[in-house]
Amino acid sequence: MSEFNLIAKYFTRPVQHADLGVGDDAALLRVAPRQQLAISADMLVAGTHFFHDASPYSIGWKSLAVNISDMAAMGAQPKWATLAIALPEVNEPWLAAFSKGFFACAQAFDVDLIGGDTTRGPLTLSIQIMGEVPLGQAIQRNGAKDGDDIWVSGIIGSAALGLAHLQAKVTLTEPTTTHCLNALTTPTPRVALGLALRGIANSCIDISDGLTADLNHILKASNLGAKLSLENIHCHDYLRAHLDDANIKQCILAGGDDYELLFTAPKSQRDYIQQLSQQLQLPLSLIGETTLQLGLTVTHHQQAVDITKKGFDHFG
Repeated sequence: MSEFNLIAKYFTRPVQHADLGVGDDAALLRVAPRQQLAISADMLVAGTHFFHDASPYSIGWKSLAVNISDMAAMGAQPKWATLAIALPEVNEPWLAAFSKGFFACAQAFDVDLIGGDTTRGPLTLSIQIMGEVPLGQAIQRNGAKDGDDIWVSGIIGSAALGLAHLQAKVTLTEPTTTHCLNALTTPTPRVALGLALRGIANSCIDISDGLTADLNHILKASNLGAKLSLENIHCHDYLRAHLDDANIKQCILAGGDDYELLFTAPKSQRDYIQQLSQQLQLPLSLIGETTLQLGLTVTHHQQAVDITKKGFDHFG
């Protein structure tokens, strides 16, 4: 199968938000007045970001979802994506399942695939995501203020627990296994939450490398420190039952791959955020506060927790 036939068969769909999509030398887009264009990109490599034998459907879904999550963290509405993919060979059943997962995610979050490229090589995916955010309303990492509440969405640590299960480091049983593997392979980007946090959150980031690692990005950008309470982090019952285990603590704090939103907000916004949790039917947990004193400390029922283990770093 030629490159052009491959693109036409598996990666060409009608577009809703572009004047011109896949099939020409470039796509043509229009950004609405008084909107800023938000752009992010991620690369995923077989053996580093996913197992070589992972489900192609889940690879397709997750490859786009992790990029959409970056838009959510900025308070941006995702709209367009490009996909560059290197394949060791043309495997049509694999491509059919991959594109099905990719476009299922695209449809769920109303994102157009508007271009990309294919080549031969080790399985590698490079995705660029673009979205819109009203001028001056993007939620950045450097906006946290002293005394802000620190919040996190969703259930933390499940993806890391799912990975540990696949690596035979723990043995899970149903329904915990399905919950954790779904969290790992088909994460849900929190777009609705990100949009609702415009003008509410002072800073925000999505959790990819690990809760403490990503919180440190906010703290460094905002020149602040923080105190966290481990017992306030919403996690799966399996993790909560084993919180005295140091490895389980690290699963929650440094495991990563959660793709939940970690954000800071003034204490005056507590009622709104709690109402938002009910409206979105999404747990939003108040887990700590920012401080003028630099550094991050974590406690579990007033006992200090070792956080020397870092989150994921490609070159660490």
